Amino acid sequence: MRRAEKVIISTAVTGSIHVPSQSDYLPLTAEQVVRAALDATAAGSAIIHLHARHPDGRPAFEPAVFDEIIPPIIAESDAIVNISTGGSPAMTMDERLAAALRFEPELASLNMGSMNFVYSGIADKVSDWKHDWERPYLLRSYSQPFVNTYEQIERILRDLGRGAGTRFEFECYDIGHLHTLAYFAERGLVEPPFFIQGVFGILGGIGADHENLTHMISIADKLFGDDYAFSAFAAGRAQMPFATHSALSGGHVRVGLEDNLWIRRGELAVSNAQQVEAIRAILRGLGKEIASPEDARRMLHLKGRVAVSREEGNDHVDVRQG
Repeated sequence: MRRAEKVIISTAVTGSIHVPSQSDYLPLTAEQVVRAALDATAAGSAIIHLHARHPDGRPAFEPAVFDEIIPPIIAESDAIVNISTGGSPAMTMDERLAAALRFEPELASLNMGSMNFVYSGIADKVSDWKHDWERPYLLRSYSQPFVNTYEQIERILRDLGRGAGTRFEFECYDIGHLHTLAYFAERGLVEPPFFIQGVFGILGGIGADHENLTHMISIADKLFGDDYAFSAFAAGRAQMPFATHSALSGGHVRVGLEDNLWIRRGELAVSNAQQVEAIRAILRGLGKEIASPEDARRMLHLKGRVAVSREEGNDHVDVRQG
């Protein structure tokens, strides 16, 4: 692993798993997502991991929705925009890729395999529903896997990576996902340094046990040597302990309301920025320096914000600042 000279904080501001009935603080509208991203950046986050939603909270894939989110973030901050290619398990591949292909971001997330991705248990904890779509959406995950075949992964690497110069946050939910990344690296479809995001505590993936985090780093070291940067997050209550463990191991961290709606036991987080401030305080206590967006661009070999773009009719328009 390339031990972090400065720690990159990523913030996943909304995601596609949690539903509005769980928290009044979950950003839903484009305006709310933009505000959450800008506040998280001001608090110290270098990367904004981005999903979009419709105003009622349903996951959105339409580029028109992202049109209301990405340009304001680019215009008002120096944040690295990291567009999800996972979207939602209910989306088709074309839908999942629509925004990333439209904007050609510096960074995009890429789940490294098909898997059971179960969050139906949330429905057991909600008694007062705000919208009719929420409960069926949650329960569907018990019978509907998240599909990302090797063919689909290769398409993303070719169309978005080679085609647009986007680099990837390789989301690894299990040890086998590291070997999948190694396979595509051996074929020359991805180049180091790899940005590996270990994901823990999702039902269907590797558990939120600290031994698993240590093991994932050990296997990644065997496969990639010093050719990768590592980050980790865990869903729910293990969020801050796993971020701390990752930082102590020489890695980077991720927080955000996509992964955990709480700031401490029994207390909902009122914003993504609150979680950023909490992990920043921990990192400072550990004597760690915080990476700026420009630090992160340099460490991850990103192409730079100048190339984040969108299509309008037949014209290609760069959305840039500086």
